[in-house]
Formats: sequence, C-alpha cells, structure tokens
Amino acid sequence: MKQTLIIGASGQIGKMATRLLLDAKQHVKALVRDKTKLSDITNERLAITEQNLEGEFGDAFAGCDQVIFVAGSGGDTGTDKTMLIDLWAAAKAARYAKAHQLQHFIMISSIGADDPEAVEGDMKPYIVAKHLADQQLISSGVPYTIIRPGRLTDDDASLKISTVRPEDNNKLKISRENVAHVLLHVATKAEPHNQIIEIFDGEQPIETVLN
Repeated sequence: MKQTLIIGASGQIGKMATRLLLDAKQHVKALVRDKTKLSDITNERLAITEQNLEGEFGDAFAGCDQVIFVAGSGGDTGTDKTMLIDLWAAAKAARYAKAHQLQHFIMISSIGADDPEAVEGDMKPYIVAKHLADQQLISSGVPYTIIRPGRLTDDDASLKISTVRPEDNNKLKISRENVAHVLLHVATKAEPHNQIIEIFDGEQPIETVLN
C-alpha cells in the first residue's frame, strides 16, 4: 500500500488532508514538530515522526512513495522563518525526495508565485520564497504537482473548484477544506504530470476539473 509523507501535518490544511487520506484507507506518515498536535487522530495506518524542518529531516522519507509539502512558517512570523521553512525546508524536501526516489511530490505553493515582481508589500518575501521553492522542485527531477491556491478561507468544503483565475479579485479565494480535498484527489487518483495548478472555489466538482 502506498505511503504518503505529509510535511506540516499539524497545520490546518495538513491536518485536514491527514484525516481525509486516512478515511480513504491510505497509509500516512505525518511529519510534525510536536506530535501532541495530532493527539486527536488515532489510526493504525498513521505513523507520526517528530522533526524540526530547520534541521535535517531526510530520514522521514524512508519507506514513503510520495510526499505532500504543506508546511508554512505562519503569518505571525518574520521573513527569517519564511526563508527557513517556506523556502529552505521545501528545497531540502525536494532533495530528500530525489534521494529516496519518491514517485510524486505534491507542493502547496501560492497564487502569485509565478510572478513575484507583480506582488507588492509585506507579502512579497513570502511569494518570492514560494517561487524559489517551486523552482527547486521543478529542477529536482522528482515528478511533481504544484498547487497554487487563492486566498485561503475557513468556509466549509463545497467540493467544487476552478483552475481558471477569476477576473474579480474578490473571488480569488478557496476554502482550506477544498484545498485538502484537492490534495486527497491528487494524492490518490491523479498521475504526476509535472504540472502547476491554480485552484479557486468554483462551480465544478473537483474530480471533473482535475481528471
């Protein structure tokens, strides 16, 4: 049975994705800094490894077939943590995935990562980090799917998305639950095609859009 490593499994989207994969009878290895943050999830198919992404964590990839990188430094941290987690840890993960011959690397990036020069203000260091992390993955040689969600919301999952960027900036958004369901689909039903996908809340079922 395929085992999926989830890096950042205790974050909001990471935890949702962990639950969804387990509910789908998948084997999950959750990489977290503090395993107590997953104490509410008990499943025989779940293995938890405590690792610090600012250090070495390559041994977590052993025995895994694919990886989902959904870790992030968080909105209340400085640029230093953005560089260490969103960029450097992601770059290391791509290197580890290559060394362990993983079949698929699924990266949660961000809308705007295609063109950081178009971004202004406090978000620019974060978008630059995401852009460079994506480039590291692309050049690694590991089969990849890069997912760039719009602005994240706490709305309930509609299970309907779009991959076409809306013209209305107010619609450049997607619920975290929808992102987690996209991760489930990509991890369990999609073949890696070295693609970059922007996702937003939309009108079509996830499977229809992504198949």
